Amino acid sequence: MSDIDDDEIGEEEGGPNLGEYEGERNEKNERHGQGKARLPNGDTYEGLYQYGKRQGKGLYKFKNGARYDGEYGENKKQGQGTFIYPDGSKYEGAWIDDQRNGFGIYYYINGDRYEGEWQNHLRQGRGTYFYSQTGTKYVGMWQNGRRNGTGEVIFGKFKLRCHWKDDLPVGQGKYIFDIGCEQHGEYLQKEKPVVEEETKKEDKKKIPTFMQGRVIFGQTRVVVSSSR
Repeated sequence: MSDIDDDEIGEEEGGPNLGEYEGERNEKNERHGQGKARLPNGDTYEGLYQYGKRQGKGLYKFKNGARYDGEYGENKKQGQGTFIYPDGSKYEGAWIDDQRNGFGIYYYINGDRYEGEWQNHLRQGRGTYFYSQTGTKYVGMWQNGRRNGTGEVIFGKFKLRCHWKDDLPVGQGKYIFDIGCEQHGEYLQKEKPVVEEETKKEDKKKIPTFMQGRVIFGQTRVVVSSSR
C-alpha cells in the first residue's frame, strides 16, 4: 500500500535560460507562452510558461520514465494532473505545492486502488481503498497514510464496522451479514513474538483479536449473548 513520494523524482529548477528551449518569449526574453525545453539533467518539458516559469498546462517527462501531465503554478505541480511513476503506478487528482493534496485516485502496480482525500502526499481524510487480490475494500477515515478513525471493511456478503488506529481495528465493532444478522464484539490488541527475517531478532507485534459478544438477528433485535 506504499505510495511513491515524488519528492524523490524532483523536477529540474533553474532560471529562464536553463537547458535548450524552443518557444515563445516576452519582452524581457523570459520563457513566456507555449514552449519546449530540454533540461541539462535529460528531462523534457512541453507546455505553458509565464515569466520564465512553468505555469498552466504542461507535460514534464523525466529521464527515468516517469511523467507528469497537468497544471503548473510557479514551477510547481498545482491544480489537476496525472503523474505516472517509474514502476507504472499512477496518480490522478489534485496537487498543491508539488504534492498530492485534495481528492485523487492512486492506481498501484499490484492492482489495488485508492480513491479519496490526500494531504502532503499521504492518504488523509475520507477515502476508499480497493484490494484487488481479495476483492475487499475499506471505506472510512485515514490519517498520515493509515486507517485511523471510523471505517468499515466490506468483504462481499458481510462487512466489519469498527474504529481503527494505525491500520489496526480497535475497541467495539461488529460484523454485519447480508442475512440480517450482526455479530457484536470488541477488538483487543494482543502482543505476539515474531522473529525478523534479516536480523533474526525476536520482537513483539500487536495482533488484533476479536472477542465475540452479543448476536442480533433481524429488526426484532433478539439478542443472544456469547461468552468470551
